[in-house]
Amino acid sequence: MRKRKSVAIDINEVEKMMDATKNKMEFQRLQSVYLADTQPNMTAQSISQIVRLSAHRVKMIHSKYRKYGIESIKDRRGGRYHENLTFDEEIELLSRFEEESQSGKLVVVGKIKLAYEEKVGREVAESTIYRMLARYGFRKIVPYKRHPKANKEEQETFKKTSHK
Repeated sequence: MRKRKSVAIDINEVEKMMDATKNKMEFQRLQSVYLADTQPNMTAQSISQIVRLSAHRVKMIHSKYRKYGIESIKDRRGGRYHENLTFDEEIELLSRFEEESQSGKLVVVGKIKLAYEEKVGREVAESTIYRMLARYGFRKIVPYKRHPKANKEEQETFKKTSHK
């Protein structure tokens, strides 16, 4: 078995980051680097069992750490990976419909979807529109099919007596 190259450039920096991080994935990566440097006889397989990652993933973490340093460990995930429009573009699109709704008109999701697709240049799922509306605090309000105080019997008697 060949001896592993030293992984950590500065083990104290790794220790400080392990204490500071609140992200589980970041901690596992730091832990695998820490173990590789403090326990040179441990294999990637044994490190993987401790940090609960695959052996291949541990090897990739070590390789990236050697090449790019501590920046390769930091978790940069988050945000909107597949966004069609930026937040500002979405706000601009919805502002037209917000004006309509405040003037008392009924805003239908189908119209918003068409405007969205026109801006994006392709067809999108209806769920995309509903998620966007939820993101900006729009809520679904459906008008009643009948008045809540309507009395069906009174309406029927009125129909019978009014035609004479």
